[in-house]
Amino acid sequence: MITTSYMNGHMTESDGRGGVEANQEEPQLWHREMAVDCPGDLGARTLPVRRSAQLERIRQHQEDRRRKEEEGRNRQELDLTASIRLKKLSQNPKVGIDNPTFDPIDGPGGVVKEVPFCLKLEELLMSLKQVQHCLSDGQSQEDVELVLQLVQKTDFQKAFNIHNAVAQHMNRPSPPFPHTDRAQGLAHEVQSMVHNSQNKEGLELNTLLSSPHVQAVLLAHDCVAEQEMQLEPLTPDPCEALTQWGGETVKIVRMEKAMDIPLGATVRNDMDSVVISRIVKGGAAERSGLLHEGDEVLEINGVEIRGKDVNEVFDILAEMHGTLTFILIPSSQNKPPPIKETVVHVKAHFDYDPSDDPYVPCRELGLCFQKGDILHIISQDDPNWWQAYRDGDEDNQPLAGLVPGKSFQQQREAMKQTIEEDKEPEKSGKLWCAKKNKKKRKKLLYNVKQNDDNDSEEILTYEEMALYHQPANRKRPIALIGPPNCGQNDLRQRLLSSQPDRFGGAVPHTTRNRRDVEVSGRDYHFVSRQAFDMDATAGKFIESGEFEKNLYGTSTDSVRQLINMGKICLLCLHTQSLKTLRSSDLKPYIIFIAPPSQERLRALLTKESKNPKPEELRDIIEKAREMEQNFGHLFDAAIVNTDQDKAYQELLRLINKLDTEPQWVPSSWLR
Repeated sequence: MITTSYMNGHMTESDGRGGVEANQEEPQLWHREMAVDCPGDLGARTLPVRRSAQLERIRQHQEDRRRKEEEGRNRQELDLTASIRLKKLSQNPKVGIDNPTFDPIDGPGGVVKEVPFCLKLEELLMSLKQVQHCLSDGQSQEDVELVLQLVQKTDFQKAFNIHNAVAQHMNRPSPPFPHTDRAQGLAHEVQSMVHNSQNKEGLELNTLLSSPHVQAVLLAHDCVAEQEMQLEPLTPDPCEALTQWGGETVKIVRMEKAMDIPLGATVRNDMDSVVISRIVKGGAAERSGLLHEGDEVLEINGVEIRGKDVNEVFDILAEMHGTLTFILIPSSQNKPPPIKETVVHVKAHFDYDPSDDPYVPCRELGLCFQKGDILHIISQDDPNWWQAYRDGDEDNQPLAGLVPGKSFQQQREAMKQTIEEDKEPEKSGKLWCAKKNKKKRKKLLYNVKQNDDNDSEEILTYEEMALYHQPANRKRPIALIGPPNCGQNDLRQRLLSSQPDRFGGAVPHTTRNRRDVEVSGRDYHFVSRQAFDMDATAGKFIESGEFEKNLYGTSTDSVRQLINMGKICLLCLHTQSLKTLRSSDLKPYIIFIAPPSQERLRALLTKESKNPKPEELRDIIEKAREMEQNFGHLFDAAIVNTDQDKAYQELLRLINKLDTEPQWVPSSWLR
């Protein structure tokens, strides 16, 4: 379980602008929520137990009794002189017969393995008669005769048969655990894949899977597998009941606190009360549905909770395992019935470390992520703090983590920017203008919902994403971005030269006159200045510029024409062109070519017969840092060009991966 301990920094409306009240000084914050049962490594999911609890208890009881008998034999020495019959046997140890009921099987190290006792009734009778004939003592023969009479009774024989049946069942190996409970669905998927197949094997497989008998077997398999794959309930009899306790109507809830599955609930102090403040996705509390936000905890396993600090609750629950009995005052809040939320996939456009965030309600539950990480948002019940999993960590992260909500993050970043700008010294003679501009700026930053487009440019939070696998006949264009002298143009030219049938460059537009050796549509699209201006106004150019009084530009139509030919278009662009490129329907894959260290960059440029000055090298590295800081959220991948050959191989690997693996793209591209 998780307890709640520090005062959460909260947003409040102020002066009609949706602003955030904040002190100029760093606020002193107390923890509002604190993890009580949030282990770091919860292990893998356990398979359901196959034998019933009753049989398990019987088996455990038998093992305990057998262990006690073994200990008793070790503590006592057998006194052979205590019995006349045993004395005779000790004097003649060779007297006796082979017992067919005992079949020792030597295990490792000569240890005798235990085998199920499943002797047939006829064999038992025959063995007893053989023992009786071999005994010379009359008393012993009478004892065996009594045993024979018992064995021949009907009640004993029925019990004997039941014993054998149970012994065989208990030692029967368990069937394998099912891999899936949707064999029928998989069969339908296979049928759809081979439906139009022309080869013999595909037709035969389709016919086999379509037969009624196979369909019946798959249906039976799925019904059994569905029951087998269901996790056992956390308690033998999970329940809740209403009753009276201390003059109040309370709810009694019984749950199981497993060692490897956290309860996944947080509590907070409200005066003397301890109140459940959050139910975390993936925990036992969320699965059972027995604990609710707003419930006050009165007792846990007989220990009074009211009046205790959340840190004390932490210590109490840390020592408790197994079945937990909660006595709760139900929440007075009438919440609508829970609905199944749709998982939203987003790309983070900022770095986040909960250990540095004074406002996170539960630091132990805070989810750390970096710019570019994909987050799966599974709950937005709390608009300020979403619950999420980081892509690739779902199996290792049993509980969802807390991340800042989009509006909350935008508002506090706007507040931070405003505070930093207010600290800047105002220039003399421009006090009135500064105030006027600051007021406009605040209005722009604080009205998050009204100015979502503008704020999305200034305050980066999240971008909704979806998986996309490029079609074989429609390749995504590759845009190489980087500061000058980082090798992006050389990499592009190397790809064009090595695989001209696969890669191509978009034919640019220009307003200059055509030269004799040039072919329109192959070297350039030669257009008039008026036509060029009209296309530029219509937003048809990804980027454009003027050189020696002539206009040049790369249009989206030129890129689209190359894509329609089945080729991969290679572009080297400025960062300012990325917004236009991403707003088109071209679905680009953007790769940032970053410079290496200053010394390595000097060595690479020296090989190209360049002799850069130290300040030029620093400018290149600083330019790369600015590009990554301002536009890094738009990059799909980055390559540090420490070696031209290695960078080329890595670039080729990234491009090849687009054909084999789906990639995360903005969900707006697929609408």
